[in-house]
Amino acid sequence: MNHAQLTALGRALRLLGEHGEALGADTPDARLHEIKDDLRRALDLAEESVTGAAPSTRCQEHPQGPVDESAPDLCLLCETRRRAARRSEYQGRPRPEEPAAQAPSRYGVRGERPQPQQRWLPELWNGQEWQLCGTPRRDRREAEAYLAAQRRGSRPAMAYRLVHEFTDYEVLRVWGTPVRVDIEPMGNL
Repeated sequence: MNHAQLTALGRALRLLGEHGEALGADTPDARLHEIKDDLRRALDLAEESVTGAAPSTRCQEHPQGPVDESAPDLCLLCETRRRAARRSEYQGRPRPEEPAAQAPSRYGVRGERPQPQQRWLPELWNGQEWQLCGTPRRDRREAEAYLAAQRRGSRPAMAYRLVHEFTDYEVLRVWGTPVRVDIEPMGNL
């Protein structure tokens, strides 16, 4: 979307917002037709500015990826990764034996690497960067309760956030506003 399209679309949407605020039970039909024309104009502008196809999944990582209807985000790739992690949690299930490596590897083989684990990391803003403020939790509700207790404590931090660690990190929620604080009292003068 170029700047001219962005400006025109923003103007059309603001105009629709003004129509919405002025709308009432006694709005005449002529005004409704004007609103309908402005709606069509905004839809046409949006249609012109869209360049790619609509995402097939709700996944941020794979918006055009294959679809799995049973997944919460409709992403087959992420759901396959989640299913593999759930299968690895069952300890009583025998794992298929992997063939022995032909030559030793300095990085190890796949069976020696730890399985991905899901956990929630409570973090606080110390004025310079985010730092871990408690033990990583396996339960999200427990981590949120821990952060709620920290916020109600005698010396709360400026901001807290909850980070979801699975195979990558995702910030789930932020409480407060992190502001960078200069550690020098006079601003390095």
